[in-house]
Amino acid sequence: MDLWACPAVVTGAASGLGAETARYLAEAGAKVAVIDIDA
Repeated sequence: MDLWACPAVVTGAASGLGAETARYLAEAGAKVAVIDIDA
């Protein structure tokens, strides 16, 4: 998937599914903002 420069906001990104989603989007080229209460 090519997401070059697409913005993404991932909540719950400190661990688990949120962390994996953020990592996947970043590796696909998205500009990712990660948000978590424990981050």
